[in-house]
This record gives sequence, C-alpha cells and structure tokens, in this order.
Amino acid sequence: MLQVNGLVTHVQELPPVAADAAAGGVAAAAAGPAAEATAGRPVAVLIHGIGPDSLASWYLSLAHPLADAGFRVIMYDLRGHGRTERPPAGYRLDDLVDDLAALLERLGVDTPVHLLGNSLGGSIAFGYAARHPDRVASLVAVESAPATAQWLARVGRQLVRAAQPDGDGDSLLATRGGERGARYTAAVRRLVATTTAGRDLPASTPADPAAVRAITCPVLGVFGGDSSAADLAPALVELLPQTELVVVPGHRHAVLVTARDQVRRQVLPWLARQIADTGRPALRG
Repeated sequence: MLQVNGLVTHVQELPPVAADAAAGGVAAAAAGPAAEATAGRPVAVLIHGIGPDSLASWYLSLAHPLADAGFRVIMYDLRGHGRTERPPAGYRLDDLVDDLAALLERLGVDTPVHLLGNSLGGSIAFGYAARHPDRVASLVAVESAPATAQWLARVGRQLVRAAQPDGDGDSLLATRGGERGARYTAAVRRLVATTTAGRDLPASTPADPAAVRAITCPVLGVFGGDSSAADLAPALVELLPQTELVVVPGHRHAVLVTARDQVRRQVLPWLARQIADTGRPALRG
C-alpha cells in the first residue's frame, strides 16, 4: 500500500524471473537483490478497467507470463477500485492519468515503459502516452481506444445502463450472467452510487487528436470479435496508423479474462519484437 497522488494505493510488483530461475525454478529467482533483478529490464505497467475490475484481471492473465519473459511487472488498483482508497470525487480521465504518472514517479521508474491497458485502462495509457510520448516504449490496448468525445459518451451510457436495476453492464463486466455477473454489476452500481465517477468520466476533456497522433510508439489493439467495443478499432487505426490489430473470434469485452491464453499468445511475441527492435537484450519465450 503506497501513498500515490494523495491516495492510499494498492500496488503489486513481480520482478523479472532471472534466466537461471527460468530453467531452475522460482527459488533461484528470489536469490538476488530486487534492485539487481530489475536493473536494466523492461518495465510493463498493467492498468485495469472500470467498476468491477481490479489488478486481479492482469494478475491472473498476463502478469506472470510477462515476468517469466523478463519484464519488471507493475500493477495497481485504480482509485475507487480493489483495495485502493475510494475518494468521493476525482474520477475524470486526467485524474486517472495523474495517478499513473505519480505512481511511476513514486516507484522511481525512469525508463520508457510498456503500457498494457484493459478497457478504461487502455484509455488511461493513451492519455499518459499523449502527455509523455518519450516515456512510453509500446502500448497494448485491450478493448480500448483514446478517450475521444465518442468514447466518453459511450462510457457515460454504459455507466448509466449498468447502474439501472435491470442493467447488465455487459461491456463493463468481466463475465456475463450468473452469480459472478451479479456481483460485478453490483460493484458498478456501488461505484456510481458512492462516487462521482458516473458523472466525471463522461465529463472528461476529450483527447486532443493532435496529441494522440504525436504518439510514435508501437501500438497493439486487441478486441473480442463479438464485442460491441470492436467498432472502436477503425478510429484507433485512423488516429495511430502504426497500430496492429488482433481480433479474437467468439469473445466479448472481457476477452482478457475469457481468452487469456489467446491474448497471451498474441501479446508476448509482439512485445518481444518491440524489445528486439530497440536493440535491448531479447526477452525469453
């Protein structure tokens, strides 16, 4: 638990697994000092989505494979989510980007990072990259796009729908139907009822297209083939022509969780190519 931008924030880190540990087991990875283990290794920052989501969605999908591949992995719960403090206000996108910037400063991260964002987390990543294009090495956006006016209006409609007694909040949830779906829908309703998130996010300042186009790092966009968010893909490519798109057939907005193996098989080789292109030591497969 760290004090970040005035909030008690839940942060988890996974150090890169040492090369000898990759062959000889987890115990070997813990043998060296943490600073030595992370020195010179690429940094992956994983940012989750809104409402029912938390860093757990990354922890259970890509966090360990990234650490096994040689990344220093940083995850955190957004304000009002998971175990992070829930202030009553302050949920505009700029606030969330401020939190990310403050976290990286608090952790002493001074090299360009690889940002991976799911849903709202992707928009936070784009917002940070637009502010600090020189501090982002690559960006993986799962079911996400820059926070254009269209995107903000969409999120506002989804929050309103999810907060209704009969709303399913499908595009905001990690699953659909059943007891787990009901719990997640309840989490969205609590967030909207106890904070200004439902008003703040739609009222955020839309992304400046010129600032977004100034993002020069490689971008990977991952979408579920049956997701309503897939229609964000054309606008993403229009703004950032360097974007590579991956569509996972048969999955909806929760593709990170429901198709984690397929997502992993797309993301890890793509990141390895970005590392190779910089001339840094290759990642482990």
